[in-house]
Amino acid sequence: MKTIVLSLTCLFWLQLAYGQNNEEALIKAVVNSAYVEGIQNSGNVADIRKGFHPSFTMLRVIENDVKPYAIEEWIAAIEKRKAEAKPDTKAIRTEANFLSVDVTGTAATVKLELYREGKKTFTDYIVLYKFAEGWRIVSKTFYRHP
Repeated sequence: MKTIVLSLTCLFWLQLAYGQNNEEALIKAVVNSAYVEGIQNSGNVADIRKGFHPSFTMLRVIENDVKPYAIEEWIAAIEKRKAEAKPDTKAIRTEANFLSVDVTGTAATVKLELYREGKKTFTDYIVLYKFAEGWRIVSKTFYRHP
């Protein structure tokens, strides 16, 4: 009997650990596709919209005040930049280093660093919720490295 209880307990904890790792992988995939590749690199609006919730807001500190930046504003800025880009301009890729992923139920936070040409440019704090269609980014704050 003790062996059965011990085996079931071990299976429970293994399943719990696997479930957590699976959610972390799904979250990283959303952040990578919608934010790192979508926002930072390719500007693919379909990927951005898939991973960002329509009510997403980035909070920025400007002149000692918190200023919200909605996802639609961000997409408009990306589309404008893409339209104005010279065809022969080589894009500088942004690379991400995930520092942490913390998941509790249907809420998650991600801390990551962004690098351009090997230089750390931002540390981001991203908040996600899990909806019926999957994980979506709902908020972001950041620190811009000098």
